[in-house]
Amino acid sequence: MTNTKFSDDFKRDAVAQITVRGDPVKEVSERLGVSQHALHAWKKKFAQASSGEAGKDAEIRRLKRELARVAEERDILNRAGSQNSPGDCFADKGHRVFRQRCIPSSFASKRRPGSE
Repeated sequence: MTNTKFSDDFKRDAVAQITVRGDPVKEVSERLGVSQHALHAWKKKFAQASSGEAGKDAEIRRLKRELARVAEERDILNRAGSQNSPGDCFADKGHRVFRQRCIPSSFASKRRPGSE
């Protein structure tokens, strides 16, 4: 039995043949001249290292989706704000929005006759 040292790149490539391409461990071990036990050990070692990277990748994808959503909301609000005329309803002018209509606060605070 030889005690050959393999580089991490070689080990990662061997593991990729098993995990990514789906080749059987026995076939990869025969092709590369490595024991099946070594391949299983490498797979366990590099799968743990890549799971941390996968978690980071998932977090990056989630943050990019959230950023795109927030940017879209901002753009919609900016477009809506630019289309308003000076007489439109704004909360800082003391207006409230009821059913898509702007009503001055002075009218909104008064009760309508017949409603209780």
